Amino acid sequence: MTAGTIAPATGKLGILTPGLGAVATTFIAGVENVRRGHGLPIGSLTQMATIRLGRRSEKRSPLIREFVPLATLEDLVFGAWDPIPDDAMTAARHAGVLEPRDLDPVADALSAIKPMPAVFDPAYVTRIHGTNVKVGKTKRDLAEQLRQDIRDFKARHGLARCVMVWCGSTEAYLKAGAVHQTVEAFEAGMDANDPAIAPSMLYAYAALMERVPFANGAPNLTVDLPCMLELARRQQVTISGKDFKTGQTWMKTVIAPGLKARMLGLAGWYSTNILGNRDGEVLDDPASFKTKEESKLSVLHTILQPELYPQLYKDFSHVVRINYYPPRGDNKEGWDNIDIVGWMGYPMQIKVNFLCRDSILAAPIVLDLALFSDFAARAGLSGMQEWLSFYYKSPMAQPGLMPEHDLFIQQTKLKNTLRHLMGEEQVTHLGLEDA
Repeated sequence: MTAGTIAPATGKLGILTPGLGAVATTFIAGVENVRRGHGLPIGSLTQMATIRLGRRSEKRSPLIREFVPLATLEDLVFGAWDPIPDDAMTAARHAGVLEPRDLDPVADALSAIKPMPAVFDPAYVTRIHGTNVKVGKTKRDLAEQLRQDIRDFKARHGLARCVMVWCGSTEAYLKAGAVHQTVEAFEAGMDANDPAIAPSMLYAYAALMERVPFANGAPNLTVDLPCMLELARRQQVTISGKDFKTGQTWMKTVIAPGLKARMLGLAGWYSTNILGNRDGEVLDDPASFKTKEESKLSVLHTILQPELYPQLYKDFSHVVRINYYPPRGDNKEGWDNIDIVGWMGYPMQIKVNFLCRDSILAAPIVLDLALFSDFAARAGLSGMQEWLSFYYKSPMAQPGLMPEHDLFIQQTKLKNTLRHLMGEEQVTHLGLEDA
């Protein structure tokens, strides 16, 4: 693959989000403000980060968006599904993330975005009661309705391409089963209304059938299934996931690599969160929390590799708690108590109190995943995109391989993939030469 074989980003790009809650409306409102010169896309690599090219002595560090042929913000068109019928302006006000000074200037654009009826089943998300929902005899019927929505959205707005980024809620915990092993089994399962097929999987199926790249922002299985990997390869579509890496887990992928780099031991890591947005309400249900817990717990073990370093990391205690606390709204607070071990076995502690704004951290991730997924598609890539693991709590990995969780390895993987696709040399940081 060379830069000359990458299709240009001509025409409009549609970004479809299952979910029009706090994350999606913060993302859309932010892009609309940036387009009008009212704000900066802080947190977005595609908009603000540079990438070093060649040797250090060459002093070439263009912005990523000037180096890679990405869609521009001016060419983005937004659409969404949601079981709650509120338009994006009403939903943004209800979410309470952005203040009126940031919503009022873009009220016309937000008010025009009305969610399409969602595929929704309260059996998978018990704390939301939606009225804006699709009806069908089978799950296959519902998936076909989603496919028609995608086609209609593209035609209505004259779009050249679309991507889909899941911004919906965390579904009840599911394990991959027989229905998820092949595309044929999955399609038969849809016809039979198999309970192991969650709504998010129907969105993924519809996207892949319409050759729309899919990025999964929640810890749901969704595309992390053999049938979806097979379908993505068959349809030549890019997929990535899962679960946006925003607050506490992001900090773990920063701190844990530092402990391992210095060969400091870990006795235990206790994490607790309080949040009060729709995500917090959904996660107050034990079945949905189980899905999130699985995503959060995998990070430390994978980074620290206790099987390689048993003296430092064997049997460390890792506890994660999430508590729904309505007064906090979208301003999540994460407390971490980290018990580490140093020279001669002497104990030390690290305390972290991260008062973060969940949707403020997630919004630039949505933008980057949409633009990079579209770029990957135009570069002829298909299937699982491991180089986008930088953005996920529980990144997908090839069968038989552990996912990479170290944020700094993930960043190197992302930038080296961009260099490779654009015909530039990889940066190795070898210390024996000007690298």
